[in-house]
Amino acid sequence: MSWRVANECAERRFGSAARKQIIMFLADKASDDGSGIWCSKGTIQRHTELGESTVKRTISDFLREGILIETGRRPCKNGFTVIYRIVLARVMALESMAEPDDGTGSTLDPVQPEPGTGSTMDGVRGPGWTPNHPKTIHKPPTRRRAEAAAVEDERFEKIWAAYSKDRQRGKAACLARIAEAVKEGVDPDDLLRAVQAYATESAGFTRSKVCFADNWFQTRRWQPFLEKFEAEREAAKAVQADHHARLVGWIRDRSPMCKHITPHQVTALVAANLVTKVQLHAAGLAA
Repeated sequence: MSWRVANECAERRFGSAARKQIIMFLADKASDDGSGIWCSKGTIQRHTELGESTVKRTISDFLREGILIETGRRPCKNGFTVIYRIVLARVMALESMAEPDDGTGSTLDPVQPEPGTGSTMDGVRGPGWTPNHPKTIHKPPTRRRAEAAAVEDERFEKIWAAYSKDRQRGKAACLARIAEAVKEGVDPDDLLRAVQAYATESAGFTRSKVCFADNWFQTRRWQPFLEKFEAEREAAKAVQADHHARLVGWIRDRSPMCKHITPHQVTALVAANLVTKVQLHAAGLAA
């Protein structure tokens, strides 16, 4: 059970009592990052006392909206149970239920700064803060955090959309794999380039010869493309370093070839601390 996930969900509007009841039940089963939820739709129906069709429809809606994603399956006596994760960025982008703080209200019985000591028979002190202390209540996300999450989701959607339309499958799972890769440090722009490169590479393949999106992301088929991009960048850096070394040699020798050095190249050399303003002036170049 995660109080953090439960608090985030409790402070958001989900559009109906049934949707709120189901997300709160799932939040009660989640870890602090929203993951590790494994309970069947029958279990959800039994505990929420909602109709079977309502539970199925709501779970499908949450998956389509990106509030939930499937992260795996767990065997059970009836086959398997889907493992879900609540996407906190999506939840925090929903409308907040928090009322604006107008600074009014009774001050006759304010929130106590420290909890009571309680019984000391067992020598164990009570919690550091009372349950209703402001420091124990999670603040709703700032607009900046919500906007950053929206931008990130938009970039993930763009990567998904770049995959060939006739090979797209398992969007929720793909978006989850993309998010995991970015969390590991993969540049979203590189991931987008990898998808585009694979689309170009396999453009003439038949459907039986290509990899569908869910398998492509699951098996990290983008990795070779990223390694290729990194090798290309390193090669470009080596070429640039060699070119800069040649320009620096001309400047230090005050070679007549200095007249071919452009202002942009001069700026790059200065920024890299490869030449000084004195050397540039001596070679007839302006810093």
